[in-house]
Amino acid sequence: MLQIRMHGRGGQGAQMAAQILATAFFREGKYVQAFATYGGARRGTAVSSFLRIADRPIRLRCDIEDPDAILCFDASLLEDKLLKGATEKTLILVNSTMPPEAFKEFDSLKIFTVDGKSIAGRNGLGRIVNSALLGAFAGLLGAPAFQNLQSVVEEMSPVKVKENVSSCLEGYELARTIKGVA
Repeated sequence: MLQIRMHGRGGQGAQMAAQILATAFFREGKYVQAFATYGGARRGTAVSSFLRIADRPIRLRCDIEDPDAILCFDASLLEDKLLKGATEKTLILVNSTMPPEAFKEFDSLKIFTVDGKSIAGRNGLGRIVNSALLGAFAGLLGAPAFQNLQSVVEEMSPVKVKENVSSCLEGYELARTIKGVA
């Protein structure tokens, strides 16, 4: 089972990102479980989304305490509390302009950084980074298949469909370069 935690701030698209990723994995024949927690329902407050993916039905009904991957939409949230349960095997993607080395206090962890805001801006999405980060996350994970993810992004994007797909592709290609996959 693959267990993923996503952390962001209200308005960044972390909730929608989890729904898109869950749908993409479901279409690949996987069983999925997605749920979220958030404080006050307003922009800027901390939100978390959780996603489990498996080849058979998922019976767990608890928080994800030992994540296989973490997607952090806002580097200011990157702290011990957010990283609880992460190990050197946990893939961590952080939306940041800084290189992974800037997070040296977490040097035992496998941290990757992508500037989702710049990708979103170049693609006409302003500060909405979820498509760029989803593409990068899929590129680092090696799943779901990009064509499948692209199809789900096209269907679930409420506006600016072409821009969201373009942002997702740019994030995906960047992550594949970072990971060293052609």
